[in-house]
Amino acid sequence: MTPSPARRLWAAVEPLHAVVYFAPETAAAAKEAGLRGYWMGYFAGRLAPLGPVGPVPATAVLFGFAPAMVARALPDAWAFASPDDVLGSRLAAVETALERVVGTEHGELAELLERAVAACRFDGRPLAAAWSAVPRPAGVLGRLWLAATVLREHRGDGHVLAAVHTGLTGLETTLTHIGDGVLGRGDVQPHRGWTEDDWTSAAERLRARGLLDPQGRLTAEGTAVRTRLEEDTDRLASAPVEALGAELDRVLELAVPLSRAVVDAGVVPVPNPMGVPRP
Repeated sequence: MTPSPARRLWAAVEPLHAVVYFAPETAAAAKEAGLRGYWMGYFAGRLAPLGPVGPVPATAVLFGFAPAMVARALPDAWAFASPDDVLGSRLAAVETALERVVGTEHGELAELLERAVAACRFDGRPLAAAWSAVPRPAGVLGRLWLAATVLREHRGDGHVLAAVHTGLTGLETTLTHIGDGVLGRGDVQPHRGWTEDDWTSAAERLRARGLLDPQGRLTAEGTAVRTRLEEDTDRLASAPVEALGAELDRVLELAVPLSRAVVDAGVVPVPNPMGVPRP
């Protein structure tokens, strides 16, 4: 199937956002800020615009992580570094990482992505709303990354809304993603904190609904549910694309080479837990 415009935008821009999860600069910045370990840095860094959020709302917002995994990082992270300090160090680090890989002359792309962000609505999208309220950085790369991040979380929040509407939990949604062959279990389970019992129980529930076969693959009904979920995700992410109009092609022209560069440089691995391919 031909990808929708919303999906094409996501695939082109997601690696630029995802630099923050893999670049050594961000890991070093989290450590320097006082955070302990990769996952404390991940949860504190991703949620910092929401303030010193605790594990229960954090788990709800993030949707796909095991509650126990989130609780190992929050609220302890905020005893080591404030949300403002985490956010500031993270923005500075990702600017450095992007400059190292793609250079600095990307003002046109930053402006176009900011135009797309301006079209977003944030009803029921707490993470995207929080990132949209972060003050615009002075530098072009900071602006580019922040705009890419708002678009990413806007789409991600919409994906959560669509999944909840289908009656799926976060883990069940992950299993349907694996069941359609996009990701392998080993690409996801170690990074989400779910136990073997959690995984088995979720698979049994999906089999009882007729969505998975005994091998963990999507059934015809499971494929239909997954298709609806992805279509709804694209529909809920359509406002930025509609705002860009014909300039979507220019965004893709500018963003795809940069995203390829961060993948080819090994900064963002493929496959990855987000399921984003090399553009």
